[in-house]
Amino acid sequence: MRARRLAPPQAILAALLVAALALVAIELGKGAAVEPGPKLADPCRPREAHVSGLDATIQRIVLDGLDGAACRLHTTREELVLSLGGADGRPRRWSDHTIEVALRAGLLRAVDEAVRRGDLPGFAVPFLRRLIETAPLDRLVKGGITLSDLLR
Repeated sequence: MRARRLAPPQAILAALLVAALALVAIELGKGAAVEPGPKLADPCRPREAHVSGLDATIQRIVLDGLDGAACRLHTTREELVLSLGGADGRPRRWSDHTIEVALRAGLLRAVDEAVRRGDLPGFAVPFLRRLIETAPLDRLVKGGITLSDLLR
């Protein structure tokens, strides 16, 4: 009885499947199953970042503000961001008011830090502080905000 030969596309798929299984077996053999997950940064400790330009400065202020809020709430920045939109149907750990207070405090601190680092000119500080103090953060987080909302 002759062995049945696989058609070329089937042979390629079989070879790819065998290669994939071999790679998984090798990684498991090297200890991938017991490897710890990535370590999330402590939001209460400053992160190293070198910024240049307005876009990078704004991004740094927002990320530092999220770190400040997460530190205040005793969580990670990633957990805070995931909880803002109620992602994956998970219950929110904090009330809207608690999140808003933490975000405003974190962003205000981030602006002060940007000035201290020299990333932000002093003349922009009063405008940014007022924007942070009055912006409808709940609508900003949910994505229902316009430029006119911010400039009121």
